[in-house]
Amino acid sequence: MLEVKSRQIPAAGLSIAEAARRTGVSAHTLRYYERAGLVVTTVDRTAGGRRRYRQLDLDWIKVCTRLRATGMPIRAIKRYAELVSAGHGNEHERLALMTAHRADVLAKIAELRENLKAIDHKIDVYRGRLAAGDADQLWAPRAG
Repeated sequence: MLEVKSRQIPAAGLSIAEAARRTGVSAHTLRYYERAGLVVTTVDRTAGGRRRYRQLDLDWIKVCTRLRATGMPIRAIKRYAELVSAGHGNEHERLALMTAHRADVLAKIAELRENLKAIDHKIDVYRGRLAAGDADQLWAPRAG
């Protein structure tokens, strides 16, 4: 699993505010991940019912955050969390899920590269026109 800002976590765990700070997501997002079934363990609670996060929780939240950042749908993250929670024996399904998502990410990267080429082309055109002194002709509206 991924490491999250490797400062020592107290034995009693971290508050939701501290977990949010360390993972870079909001307390609202942490609560949502738990309600949506995206976490792989039950988050500990104090006698008063306050959440207490362990390193395992923070590591998993970082995994969820990265999967979301790469465009994985919540339902797929939930399925992945279910598989991880179930333990060994379902690695083929986990591999299939990650392989499919990787293909999606690679397709998005290819699309972004093509879009970046178009942007770079426009930048080159504008720089060339500015260098040539004909910037006034850059798609300026014509007086009627």
